[in-house]
Amino acid sequence: MQILTGKRVWITGGGSGIGAGAARALAAAGAEVVVSGRRPEPLQEVVSQIEAGGGLARAEPLDVTDVEAVAEAAARIGTVDILLANAGMNVPKRALFDLTDEDWRTVVDVNLNGVFNPVRAVLPGMRARGGGQVILISSWAGRYAGRLTGAAYNATKRAVIALNETINDEGGAHGIRSTVIMPGEVATEILDKRPKPPSQAERDRMLQVADLAATVRFVAEMPAHACLNEVLISPTHNRFYRGFEEV
Repeated sequence: MQILTGKRVWITGGGSGIGAGAARALAAAGAEVVVSGRRPEPLQEVVSQIEAGGGLARAEPLDVTDVEAVAEAAARIGTVDILLANAGMNVPKRALFDLTDEDWRTVVDVNLNGVFNPVRAVLPGMRARGGGQVILISSWAGRYAGRLTGAAYNATKRAVIALNETINDEGGAHGIRSTVIMPGEVATEILDKRPKPPSQAERDRMLQVADLAATVRFVAEMPAHACLNEVLISPTHNRFYRGFEEV
């Protein structure tokens, strides 16, 4: 029996990138995985990959910014032992003096409200059962704000770190533990949204999806009495220190 056998995992932003990689990794560890996202086709592809490997998975298409839809999805999913709140995005025009009101609201709605909504949906059940694991994906930019990532992204990702601490503060007495993972640059499609997307050579030196998937699995497999509060992980060639050729 694998460590996560019998556990149900709900992953938002599960159709691509870190979410899809984590879904495959957690299914390989024995968990039943439910993947959510706006686009049904990528979700079903992840489900098919997991099932082809003998794992358990299903898709639950969802817009995480829709409060009612999130609550309804949580009711359909049922017991959630582990929540990976991974949905996130950025906009091309992200510099403070270029950022529009609409883009600010969009980033806040996805990166902050889209994390809070599923968290709020699963916490009552976790509290009633006396335990549960929450994993939030923030960013290096949440810990160290920078010009490249922009005002809205920096602000929302830092807020996710605060939300994580609050979950542990209020939930720990009920057996609920939360981990915020703050990755530096990861080679996913979100990089294409940058004003000047990085080169393939730069992407090859970044963290890869498999690295974050392994990190998520490590967190999920920690024993219930242990809370890994924060994980700050970066590429060895960390351009937040060395500088960005695109800036």
